[in-house]
Amino acid sequence: MTSSTARTETASPPAPPHRPRPARRGRGWLLFLLIWLGAGGLLVWQAGQIARDQATTDLTVAGQTAIALHVEALAAEIDKQRALPVVLATDPDALAVLRAPADATAVMALNRKLEALSTATRAAVIYLIDSDGMTIAASNWQGPASFIGNDYGFRPYYAVAMAEGAAEHFAMGTVSHRPGMYLARRIQAADGRRLGVMVVKIEFDRIEQLWRAAPDRIFATDARGVVLVTGIDAWRFRSLTPLPQETRSAIRASLQYGDAPLDPLPLALDTGMGKPLVHLTTPMAAGSRLLHIRSAMPDIGWTLHLLSPADQPLNRAAANARTIVTTLVTLLAAATAALLYRRQQLRARVAAADDARAQLEAAVRDRTADLASTNATLEAEMEERRLAEAAARQMQDDLVQASRLAVLGQIAASVAHEINQPVAAIRAFADNAAAFLDRDRPQAARDNLVRIAGLTDRIGAITGQLRGFARKSAPTPTPVAVTEAVDGALLLLGHRLRAHAVALDLDMPVDAADARVMADRVRLEQVLVNLIGNALDAVADGPEPRISISLRRAKGRIALAVADNGPGLPLEIRAGLFLPFRTTKPDGLGLGLVISADLVREMGGTLTAGPPATDDGSPGRGGAQFILDLPEVS
Repeated sequence: MTSSTARTETASPPAPPHRPRPARRGRGWLLFLLIWLGAGGLLVWQAGQIARDQATTDLTVAGQTAIALHVEALAAEIDKQRALPVVLATDPDALAVLRAPADATAVMALNRKLEALSTATRAAVIYLIDSDGMTIAASNWQGPASFIGNDYGFRPYYAVAMAEGAAEHFAMGTVSHRPGMYLARRIQAADGRRLGVMVVKIEFDRIEQLWRAAPDRIFATDARGVVLVTGIDAWRFRSLTPLPQETRSAIRASLQYGDAPLDPLPLALDTGMGKPLVHLTTPMAAGSRLLHIRSAMPDIGWTLHLLSPADQPLNRAAANARTIVTTLVTLLAAATAALLYRRQQLRARVAAADDARAQLEAAVRDRTADLASTNATLEAEMEERRLAEAAARQMQDDLVQASRLAVLGQIAASVAHEINQPVAAIRAFADNAAAFLDRDRPQAARDNLVRIAGLTDRIGAITGQLRGFARKSAPTPTPVAVTEAVDGALLLLGHRLRAHAVALDLDMPVDAADARVMADRVRLEQVLVNLIGNALDAVADGPEPRISISLRRAKGRIALAVADNGPGLPLEIRAGLFLPFRTTKPDGLGLGLVISADLVREMGGTLTAGPPATDDGSPGRGGAQFILDLPEVS
């Protein structure tokens, strides 16, 4: 008993366990919170800016498509009337009236003819001016605002037409007080004597009515920036920028725009955005931002402007992006906090275990029986720590997978631009169908409607491809005629080829019609649209733009080449041409060729960049060339 008692009295008491101070842990969590709030706030703000820029780019693309259609409609309205004064300038009745203006019967017959033509062609007024500038016959001969007897010798279109043979002039009518374009053509005798001028006035009521119904603000300006045709009556004859006082005085003196004040439009450039944005300065809509798209009409010296509302789509895009990033940042912060808390708990448990071991070692001589139980407790705690680390690794893997799914969503969104081309084609075919119906050509209109149905099916197929990409399921290939796929791609891009006056060379052998490959037609056309569209972008601003498409058959293979005479591909781009996010376009994503190459591989073929093309589009020097190689099927 003495020995045992001595051991008890001499044994040193166990050291108190170490515990981290609560104040230090509280400061650590506060620092963690501040760091995540600062970094998260910066990410959320940056995401909103990126989304806003992308939304502006998307609105610009849509606006350019819309304004192209409006330019076509306005040009068509003018072009269909241009032939009328040319034909009437040689009309025998008009010549007879100019030779004998006192013949009331001839004048009355011409008045009725001009009246019928005005009604049939929807021209506002058609009238005949003699060599002295006096109107002697007009389609509105029996109206209260008849032009007969009025002196128009002071009008520029009369003077220019008499001197040069033809003139086009936009002005406010001095009698009708309605604006319009005047198309004038000189009438001369067989001996060359200048007898007078035939004038056709066009008014744009129908165009302006369509523009008023559109969600965008649309108007056309002349070379001085004065608004001529507009869907907003209050903007007519106002200027895009302030006009010098000398210019304003000269315009008023010419009576071209009547007594219009020629004040500037209520628009101001939206600075700091780096995008074509303006905002309204009127009290009712001050600060409303609009995307400003313009398109020149060089044949008449006008510029068409489209102002598309931008506040709502830009704010919605920024809000959606910030909501998504806020959610991701919150989830990541919560996961990080959970990991840190788990680590802190594990460290505390390890410290407690160390303290327990120290106590056990100090009391081993007196409490041997408790050693096994203590060791078992320590082993259980170590197992719990191992399981916690495994759970942390699993959580990290889940975060990586979530990031991968986010990238998949971005790639799917980049394919959406493929739908814009069929939509533009549908609009063009619909407008043409309406024009054919107006001209009593139902078969041509029916053909356009059939094409529209085909294009809508094609849009459905393109959107179906996105769902197929998400499911990682390839479409069932069928034998597809290569020439039909080329025709389909050219059908979609026809308006762009015409708009940029691009010469197209098709080099197809006589037996090319039966050349078939095993593929999905929509995907094959998608590849061709991408290649031809890239060629269009390359040559759009160059001199004498030209694109060539050639087909060759050899040893059971079909080689389809698309070449252009553009600036070609820089060496640094050719080295990584089929890598993601490599592009020569300022607003390109660098995914078109990557997706096209993947689609061609699914068809059992290859997509390569061939040697540069010559000036005429054949292989050689200059330009760019892409070769689509596929196995031929019978």
